[in-house]
Amino acid sequence: MSHDMLRRPIGASGIEASAVGLGTWAIGGWMWGGTNEAASIAAIRTSLDEGITLIDTAPAYGQGVAEEIVGRAIAGRRDEVVLATKCGLVWHTQQGNHFFDYDSGPVHRYLGRESIIHEVEESLRRLGTDYIDHYITHWQDPTTPLDETIEALERLKASGKIRSIGASNTSAEDVAAYLKAGQLDAVQEEYSMVRHGLEDTILPLCRENGVSVLSYSSLALGLLSGRMGPDRTFTGDDQRKDNPLFSRENRERVETLMQEIDPIAETHGATRAQIVIAWTLQQPGITFSLCGARNAHQARENAAAGRIRLGQDEVEAITAAAARHLTPLAA
Repeated sequence: MSHDMLRRPIGASGIEASAVGLGTWAIGGWMWGGTNEAASIAAIRTSLDEGITLIDTAPAYGQGVAEEIVGRAIAGRRDEVVLATKCGLVWHTQQGNHFFDYDSGPVHRYLGRESIIHEVEESLRRLGTDYIDHYITHWQDPTTPLDETIEALERLKASGKIRSIGASNTSAEDVAAYLKAGQLDAVQEEYSMVRHGLEDTILPLCRENGVSVLSYSSLALGLLSGRMGPDRTFTGDDQRKDNPLFSRENRERVETLMQEIDPIAETHGATRAQIVIAWTLQQPGITFSLCGARNAHQARENAAAGRIRLGQDEVEAITAAAARHLTPLAA
């Protein structure tokens, strides 16, 4: 039985978006072995065709590359998109703490007022739009008072350049501080079957305060895609090459879990990955699941996950199986 795409609100902003969102980190190419623009544009347009409205990007994804590709892909279709992008990882200034080095030099974590005002204009230009639906602080900046950051975001909201405010890669203390300052519609955090510490930290706080949660890496960089067999090899700048999460032993454990998920997938006429995404969306407090797609086929597969409704018994069976097989990975 086919359902419509699940839609959910972004905090108290009045904005509603598809529960499955398209994440565009891989589309930027950085840390993912380069980018193919034609396939990326097809992935974005197919996502829209399939009922995905939420597109999440960031200046840091290929230093503007992902935003520019998103801008080209949504030209003429802006009204179909709930567009999320970010600020706070900067290379136009040396202020804030050094975070990492990119091809062209150092990237800093900085959320000062003037910097945010500069960043939003750059993003608007690259995205080819005059407003951003959801604007997110990408990483938190201990060198800038939060009040200054919030004041800049509130000013952008008042002027109509952004429509809602989010924060990413936060701690419970960060979330409490944003709430105290009076502006937080959503947080964006890593969450998956192998990375689920949020239940004990910020999820209760978000639920109590009506803050939506955009989860990223629901498939754990592809580990939980159901296609990551023990024999897969990684090359070049692929970040998974030396990642202990992708050890052969871990991939064997995941494969055992996937075999337990297979009967449920069969019931729903779904792939393993779709069931993992649907399970993620049914975790208490998780509002959206951002899924990467680098071509039209992956986009279609992700979108279909937003049309699956698992029964409570199925959710519990998957949770129990994940606990049995993945507990050593979640450490």
